[in-house]
Amino acid sequence: MYAQIATLNPLPAALQSPAWAGSRHPNRRRHMGDFLIRAEALAHFNQLLARLQHFPLDRDQLATASRELAGTASPTRSASIHQRLQLADAVERMVGDTAWQPADEVIAPARMVMDYVHGRHTLITGSLPPVKRLDDAILVEAAWPQLAGEVDSYLDFCRLRAIEAELRGCAVGQLNFARADWLQGRHAEAGLIAHCRQVGESSYLPTPATRSFRVY
Repeated sequence: MYAQIATLNPLPAALQSPAWAGSRHPNRRRHMGDFLIRAEALAHFNQLLARLQHFPLDRDQLATASRELAGTASPTRSASIHQRLQLADAVERMVGDTAWQPADEVIAPARMVMDYVHGRHTLITGSLPPVKRLDDAILVEAAWPQLAGEVDSYLDFCRLRAIEAELRGCAVGQLNFARADWLQGRHAEAGLIAHCRQVGESSYLPTPATRSFRVY
């Protein structure tokens, strides 16, 4: 579905593995273009990553990632960031929707993503076009293993809620539709799909009857 990271354009390869940092010179490069990566800002960012069970990053990794993003002419250089910001928007919609009750375990990582995306204490400041909001994208990807299932459920909830509102001839905002209604709707939908599949695999034509008489 929409919330699967595997279907998105990948972030730069330099950010994908903790082993990458150890094989190079983590203290050599400290700049992303003309922007100095501040040690204290990176330390704070790595604390957030640790809370999401994600490995820390170093300045050399970020510098290399920025060069990769700036050095390609492909439009996917910004698509990978933009796609993860769309996921962040989905998280914000989910948390802000009073009709949806998020599972307890996703509230903390969801709030962390929202606070960082909208906060002032960001790792990458300014408006560097190739890498603008790369730190937001990194944090979203780090949080996604904990959020993906719940966001998928929420998006499906929105789908069924819209269908129900259309059937009742009212606006979505006027419909009293909660998580329990979504679960009930999913169950009914699954039953309908199973029935249609069964009908498609069978025939309504009767089995030829066994003759009950003999011709002598």
